[in-house]
Amino acid sequence: MKFILTLSLITVALGIDPVRFDRDKVFRVKPQDEKQASIIKDLAKTNELDFWYPDATHHVAANMTVDFRVSEKEYQSVQSALDENKMHYKILVHDLQEEIEKQFDVDDISGRHSYAKYNNWDKIVAWTEKMVNKHPEMVSRIKIGSTVEDNPLYVLKIGKDGRRKAIFMDCGIHAREWISPAFCQWFVYQATKSYGKNKIMTKLLDRMNFYILPVFNVDGYIWSWTQNRMWRKNRSKNKNSSCIGTDLNRNFDVSWKSSPSSNNPCSDIYRGPAPESEKETKAVTDFIRRHLKSIKAYITFHSYSQMLLFPYGYTTKLPCNQEDLNKVAKIGTDVISTRYETHYIYGPIASTIYPTSGSSLDWAYDLGLKHTFAFELRDRGKFGFLLPESLIKPTCKETMLAVKFIAKYILKHTS
Repeated sequence: MKFILTLSLITVALGIDPVRFDRDKVFRVKPQDEKQASIIKDLAKTNELDFWYPDATHHVAANMTVDFRVSEKEYQSVQSALDENKMHYKILVHDLQEEIEKQFDVDDISGRHSYAKYNNWDKIVAWTEKMVNKHPEMVSRIKIGSTVEDNPLYVLKIGKDGRRKAIFMDCGIHAREWISPAFCQWFVYQATKSYGKNKIMTKLLDRMNFYILPVFNVDGYIWSWTQNRMWRKNRSKNKNSSCIGTDLNRNFDVSWKSSPSSNNPCSDIYRGPAPESEKETKAVTDFIRRHLKSIKAYITFHSYSQMLLFPYGYTTKLPCNQEDLNKVAKIGTDVISTRYETHYIYGPIASTIYPTSGSSLDWAYDLGLKHTFAFELRDRGKFGFLLPESLIKPTCKETMLAVKFIAKYILKHTS
């Protein structure tokens, strides 16, 4: 209730009504052959389908699980088409607006920042300041740039000065993936809290630095709180188009032009007018380039689908240290399952999830960071992007185990 009230106050001030999703449905379809895959692609041409998994129509293939949202207005025609073609499907979500409101299932009377709840941008900014004040000897806040709407991009540096090795971690490159920034906040909290108490974390922080970007896509994240919970891109204006935003994870200078389907500004996977055209992308790439001597690994957090991925996305060619990455990912997923028996799969992006171009992971790898990983956090589609707050802590606790393992591996096996 508190969220809805805050939301309404903000939108009254803006003079814009937030998008509602009353009786919107989320379908899960499994096309049995290429003919059925084509039917889904044709449906997307005549209906507004918001693809949740995969993230765009052209990735749809036979025997793939496909999740998409359809509006109340269009769902009957979509359902009829699926029935007529004898396609296997189920409805994951019957009323999306209800699920959005049910996401906030943890009570918090204080109204302050909470690790058990999703926090809006204002709370996250205040939290970054609080962490610096609470742990001045270990945490510092670096402004690496600003967004198109002039919001600051903050990196928290955790560790003792003078360490040679570092890991860069970012969360929230896609606005609607709220569990991702929640994990980055959890990591900072647990790392600082357990220093001097937990043997592994103490060793890591004594010997290396962590650079944490808690929200990569700040403008988009704010928009997903105030205007459209399902928003994915940033909020930059596009020349000669009324459609707003670029998919920041298609904007990196790596095989940027290889996917012609991402050159439409109205697409959710629009790559932008040029590589690194977006202020957020440029701020991150400049920061990583400046610290290339010390940064040994890059880890990015997304949702959903429970996967641990490594390069490449833009080619089926395997990276030169594929065996090493495969070993780390296998142990990482095994470690995740020790806590709550959560099952993750792992492998190269292109063959494990779907091909991508212009991604941060491939860019970092080709820049020279030979240990780069992407987590696709919980769940596998029951809640999708609307993971309830009651599942934040379990998700963060199991992910933390894998991140600590990867960091320990980096410390030991990189020069």
